Amino acid sequence: MDIYQTEEQQVEAIKSYWEENGNMIIAGIVLGFVGFIGFNYYQENKLADELAISNNYQTLIENSDTDKQAFSENAAKFISENSTTSYASLTALALAKTAAKTQDWAVAKTQLTAAIASAPTDGIKGIASLRLARVQIQLEQYEQAFATLAKPLPESFTAAVEEIKGDTYLLQGKKELARNAYQVAIAADGLASSPSLQMKLDDLATAVNLTSTAPAAQ
Repeated sequence: MDIYQTEEQQVEAIKSYWEENGNMIIAGIVLGFVGFIGFNYYQENKLADELAISNNYQTLIENSDTDKQAFSENAAKFISENSTTSYASLTALALAKTAAKTQDWAVAKTQLTAAIASAPTDGIKGIASLRLARVQIQLEQYEQAFATLAKPLPESFTAAVEEIKGDTYLLQGKKELARNAYQVAIAADGLASSPSLQMKLDDLATAVNLTSTAPAAQ
Protein backbone atom coordinates (compact mmCIF):
# COMPACT_ATOMS: atom_id res chain seq x y z
CA MET A 1 0.00 0.00 0.00
CA ASP A 2 1.29 3.49 -0.87
CA ILE A 3 2.12 5.70 2.07
CA TYR A 4 1.29 9.31 1.36
CA GLN A 5 3.77 11.74 2.86
CA THR A 6 1.81 14.98 2.58
CA GLU A 7 -1.80 16.18 2.68
CA GLU A 8 -1.43 17.31 -0.92
CA GLN A 9 -0.61 13.76 -2.00
CA GLN A 10 -3.63 12.40 -0.10
CA VAL A 11 -5.94 14.96 -1.73
CA GLU A 12 -4.55 14.18 -5.16
CA ALA A 13 -5.01 10.45 -4.54
CA ILE A 14 -8.64 10.95 -3.48
CA LYS A 15 -9.32 13.14 -6.53
CA SER A 16 -7.77 10.53 -8.79
CA TYR A 17 -9.78 7.71 -7.22
CA TRP A 18 -12.99 9.69 -7.50
CA GLU A 19 -12.36 10.51 -11.15
CA GLU A 20 -11.93 6.80 -11.86
CA ASN A 21 -14.71 5.40 -9.67
CA GLY A 22 -17.05 8.26 -8.86
CA ASN A 23 -19.65 7.44 -11.48
CA MET A 24 -19.79 3.83 -10.32
CA ILE A 25 -20.29 4.86 -6.70
CA ILE A 26 -23.05 7.32 -7.59
CA ALA A 27 -24.75 4.71 -9.75
CA GLY A 28 -24.64 2.22 -6.87
CA ILE A 29 -26.18 4.72 -4.46
CA VAL A 30 -28.90 5.65 -6.94
CA LEU A 31 -29.72 2.01 -7.66
CA GLY A 32 -29.87 1.24 -3.96
CA PHE A 33 -32.18 4.18 -3.33
CA VAL A 34 -34.41 3.27 -6.28
CA GLY A 35 -34.49 -0.34 -5.11
CA PHE A 36 -35.55 0.72 -1.63
CA ILE A 37 -38.32 2.93 -2.97
CA GLY A 38 -39.33 0.25 -5.45
CA PHE A 39 -39.57 -2.40 -2.72
CA ASN A 40 -41.73 -0.16 -0.56
CA TYR A 41 -43.88 0.72 -3.56
CA TYR A 42 -44.30 -2.99 -4.30
CA GLN A 43 -45.23 -3.72 -0.70
CA GLU A 44 -47.77 -0.91 -0.61
CA ASN A 45 -49.34 -2.02 -3.87
CA LYS A 46 -49.43 -5.63 -2.72
CA LEU A 47 -51.22 -4.61 0.46
CA ALA A 48 -53.67 -2.48 -1.53
CA ASP A 49 -54.40 -5.43 -3.85
CA GLU A 50 -54.97 -7.77 -0.90
CA LEU A 51 -57.35 -5.31 0.74
CA ALA A 52 -59.25 -4.91 -2.53
CA ILE A 53 -59.59 -8.69 -2.92
CA SER A 54 -60.72 -9.01 0.69
CA ASN A 55 -63.35 -6.30 0.23
CA ASN A 56 -64.59 -7.90 -3.00
CA TYR A 57 -64.87 -11.26 -1.25
CA GLN A 58 -66.78 -9.73 1.65
CA THR A 59 -69.20 -8.00 -0.73
CA LEU A 60 -69.66 -11.24 -2.67
CA ILE A 61 -70.54 -13.25 0.44
CA GLU A 62 -72.85 -10.56 1.82
CA ASN A 63 -74.87 -10.70 -1.40
CA SER A 64 -74.89 -14.49 -1.63
CA ASP A 65 -78.48 -14.81 -0.36
CA THR A 66 -79.87 -12.00 -2.53
CA ASP A 67 -79.70 -13.64 -5.95
CA LYS A 68 -78.45 -17.23 -6.08
CA GLN A 69 -77.85 -17.21 -9.82
CA ALA A 70 -75.95 -13.93 -9.74
CA PHE A 71 -73.93 -15.15 -6.77
CA SER A 72 -72.93 -18.33 -8.60
CA GLU A 73 -71.83 -16.39 -11.67
CA ASN A 74 -69.99 -13.70 -9.71
CA ALA A 75 -68.35 -16.28 -7.46
CA ALA A 76 -67.10 -18.30 -10.44
CA LYS A 77 -65.64 -15.13 -11.94
CA PHE A 78 -64.06 -14.18 -8.61
CA ILE A 79 -62.39 -17.60 -8.30
CA SER A 80 -61.05 -17.35 -11.85
CA GLU A 81 -59.56 -13.91 -11.21
CA ASN A 82 -58.14 -14.78 -7.79
CA SER A 83 -57.23 -18.44 -8.18
CA THR A 84 -53.86 -18.05 -6.44
CA THR A 85 -55.30 -16.49 -3.27
CA SER A 86 -56.84 -18.10 -0.19
CA TYR A 87 -60.16 -16.50 -1.11
CA ALA A 88 -60.56 -18.89 -4.04
CA SER A 89 -60.91 -21.83 -1.64
CA LEU A 90 -63.25 -19.91 0.66
CA THR A 91 -65.45 -18.89 -2.27
CA ALA A 92 -65.61 -22.49 -3.48
CA LEU A 93 -66.79 -23.48 0.01
CA ALA A 94 -69.51 -20.84 -0.19
CA LEU A 95 -70.61 -22.10 -3.61
CA ALA A 96 -70.76 -25.65 -2.27
CA LYS A 97 -72.89 -24.52 0.65
CA THR A 98 -75.33 -22.79 -1.70
CA ALA A 99 -75.53 -25.92 -3.87
CA ALA A 100 -76.12 -28.13 -0.83
CA LYS A 101 -79.10 -26.00 0.23
CA THR A 102 -80.83 -26.96 -3.01
CA GLN A 103 -79.48 -30.53 -2.78
CA ASP A 104 -77.45 -30.05 -5.93
CA TRP A 105 -74.91 -32.57 -4.68
CA ALA A 106 -72.98 -32.84 -7.95
CA VAL A 107 -72.18 -29.11 -7.95
CA ALA A 108 -71.40 -29.21 -4.24
CA LYS A 109 -68.96 -32.07 -4.84
CA THR A 110 -67.21 -30.18 -7.64
CA GLN A 111 -66.81 -27.03 -5.57
CA LEU A 112 -65.59 -28.88 -2.48
CA THR A 113 -63.02 -30.76 -4.54
CA ALA A 114 -61.79 -27.41 -5.85
CA ALA A 115 -61.74 -25.97 -2.33
CA ILE A 116 -59.53 -28.83 -1.14
CA ALA A 117 -57.14 -28.41 -4.06
CA SER A 118 -56.65 -24.68 -3.41
CA ALA A 119 -56.92 -24.72 0.39
CA PRO A 120 -54.26 -22.41 1.89
CA THR A 121 -54.26 -24.14 5.28
CA ASP A 122 -54.77 -27.63 6.68
CA GLY A 123 -57.75 -26.32 8.63
CA ILE A 124 -59.65 -25.19 5.54
CA LYS A 125 -58.67 -28.41 3.78
CA GLY A 126 -60.05 -30.38 6.72
CA ILE A 127 -63.38 -28.53 6.69
CA ALA A 128 -63.74 -29.00 2.94
CA SER A 129 -62.84 -32.69 3.23
CA LEU A 130 -65.48 -33.37 5.89
CA ARG A 131 -68.13 -31.62 3.80
CA LEU A 132 -67.05 -33.49 0.68
CA ALA A 133 -67.38 -36.81 2.49
CA ARG A 134 -70.93 -35.91 3.60
CA VAL A 135 -71.83 -34.93 0.03
CA GLN A 136 -70.41 -38.21 -1.27
CA ILE A 137 -72.61 -40.02 1.26
CA GLN A 138 -75.63 -38.18 -0.11
CA LEU A 139 -74.63 -39.43 -3.56
CA GLU A 140 -74.27 -42.94 -2.07
CA GLN A 141 -70.61 -42.92 -3.03
CA TYR A 142 -69.60 -44.60 0.19
CA GLU A 143 -66.19 -45.87 -0.87
CA GLN A 144 -65.28 -42.42 -2.18
CA ALA A 145 -66.33 -40.95 1.16
CA PHE A 146 -64.04 -43.37 3.01
CA ALA A 147 -61.20 -42.47 0.62
CA THR A 148 -61.73 -38.76 1.33
CA LEU A 149 -61.69 -39.36 5.08
CA ALA A 150 -58.57 -41.52 4.83
CA LYS A 151 -56.42 -38.64 3.63
CA PRO A 152 -54.19 -36.96 6.26
CA LEU A 153 -56.01 -34.31 8.27
CA PRO A 154 -55.12 -32.42 11.45
CA GLU A 155 -55.65 -34.40 14.66
CA SER A 156 -58.39 -31.98 15.71
CA PHE A 157 -60.59 -33.47 12.97
CA THR A 158 -60.35 -37.05 14.26
CA ALA A 159 -63.69 -37.06 16.09
CA ALA A 160 -65.60 -35.63 13.12
CA VAL A 161 -63.92 -38.06 10.72
CA GLU A 162 -64.85 -41.05 12.88
CA GLU A 163 -68.43 -39.86 13.31
CA ILE A 164 -68.88 -39.56 9.56
CA LYS A 165 -67.34 -43.01 9.15
CA GLY A 166 -69.86 -44.32 11.67
CA ASP A 167 -72.73 -42.72 9.76
CA THR A 168 -71.48 -44.28 6.54
CA TYR A 169 -71.10 -47.75 8.04
CA LEU A 170 -74.60 -47.47 9.47
CA LEU A 171 -76.05 -46.65 6.05
CA GLN A 172 -74.30 -49.75 4.74
CA GLY A 173 -75.81 -51.87 7.50
CA LYS A 174 -72.42 -52.47 9.14
CA LYS A 175 -73.56 -51.83 12.69
CA GLU A 176 -70.53 -53.19 14.51
CA LEU A 177 -68.15 -51.05 12.49
CA ALA A 178 -70.42 -48.06 13.02
CA ARG A 179 -70.40 -48.59 16.78
CA ASN A 180 -66.62 -48.85 16.82
CA ALA A 181 -66.30 -45.61 14.84
CA TYR A 182 -68.68 -43.76 17.18
CA GLN A 183 -66.72 -44.98 20.19
CA VAL A 184 -63.46 -43.72 18.69
CA ALA A 185 -65.15 -40.39 17.99
CA ILE A 186 -66.30 -40.08 21.61
CA ALA A 187 -62.84 -41.03 22.85
CA ALA A 188 -61.45 -38.18 20.73
CA ASP A 189 -63.70 -35.73 22.64
CA GLY A 190 -66.33 -35.76 19.93
CA LEU A 191 -69.15 -35.07 22.38
CA ALA A 192 -67.82 -31.54 22.86
CA SER A 193 -68.70 -30.64 19.27
CA SER A 194 -71.39 -33.24 18.55
CA PRO A 195 -73.58 -34.12 21.56
CA SER A 196 -75.73 -36.35 19.33
CA LEU A 197 -72.85 -38.82 19.14
CA GLN A 198 -73.88 -40.46 22.40
CA MET A 199 -77.47 -40.76 21.16
CA LYS A 200 -76.25 -42.41 17.96
CA LEU A 201 -74.21 -44.89 19.94
CA ASP A 202 -77.08 -45.62 22.37
CA ASP A 203 -79.58 -46.09 19.54
CA LEU A 204 -77.18 -48.42 17.81
CA ALA A 205 -76.66 -50.45 20.97
CA THR A 206 -80.43 -50.73 21.41
CA ALA A 207 -80.87 -51.86 17.83
CA VAL A 208 -78.14 -54.48 18.21
CA ASN A 209 -79.69 -55.77 21.46
CA LEU A 210 -83.13 -55.99 19.92
CA THR A 211 -81.73 -57.93 17.01
CA SER A 212 -79.85 -60.34 19.24
CA THR A 213 -82.88 -60.99 21.51
CA ALA A 214 -85.46 -61.31 18.72
CA PRO A 215 -87.11 -64.77 18.70
CA ALA A 216 -86.05 -67.03 15.89
CA ALA A 217 -88.54 -67.54 13.10
CA GLN A 218 -90.56 -70.75 13.44
